Amino acid sequence: MTRHAAAALVLLVGGCATTGDAVDPFEPYNRAVFRFNERLDKAVLEPSAKAYRAVLPAPIRKGIGNVFANVGDVKVAVNNALQGKFATAYSDFGRIIINSTLGMLGLFDIASAAGVEKHNEDFGQTLGVWGMGSGPFIMLPLFGPSNGRDVVGFTVDIFTDPVTYIDSTGVRYGVRALRVLDKRAELLEASTILHETALDPYLFVRDGYLQRRRNLIYDGNPPRASDDEDAPRDK
Repeated sequence: MTRHAAAALVLLVGGCATTGDAVDPFEPYNRAVFRFNERLDKAVLEPSAKAYRAVLPAPIRKGIGNVFANVGDVKVAVNNALQGKFATAYSDFGRIIINSTLGMLGLFDIASAAGVEKHNEDFGQTLGVWGMGSGPFIMLPLFGPSNGRDVVGFTVDIFTDPVTYIDSTGVRYGVRALRVLDKRAELLEASTILHETALDPYLFVRDGYLQRRRNLIYDGNPPRASDDEDAPRDK
């Protein structure tokens, strides 16, 4: 089992408590979109990811993933700064400089090897830190689980993604497609675990997403469920 699959399994097991109607008022619609996404994944993304993994050796895939992680650190650094975590943002910018130079544009994660911690921040988390409520759970076509706040955050994050500013439309969309394919290839084992473990994959994905997002907003130290409106509530 890969590191990603193991992490996904922990997330699934931790997300098995059912949230209430208040956070998923559009459940029938969300389930329909979930089924659509699952069919699309089975027909297109999963076979493509398997072919991608079969064709490219692991070191090359690792390098591609490192490049995208380095690009993603721009968004992370900006959002840490917006949240007032300036020391962490400084560390993030340091990661970008180290990996973009010594790491050959991010092919090698020299920063992590040197002990510079990688973080995970986006504008959805920033809005949560600023006090914006999560809003209803929403399953988006193609993009998967989200909520009202994260839809806004995702839209803003587009402008902090360096890929957005690639001049050539064809190259820009090609890079985005490669990023999706690389991420899907990483999650092949996790998706197998999901369907073998979950009695209701939709509930596992929904509840796992909500708990993970809440955990990220509080940097791994969320308050008690009763103290926070983002906490999943029982029916």
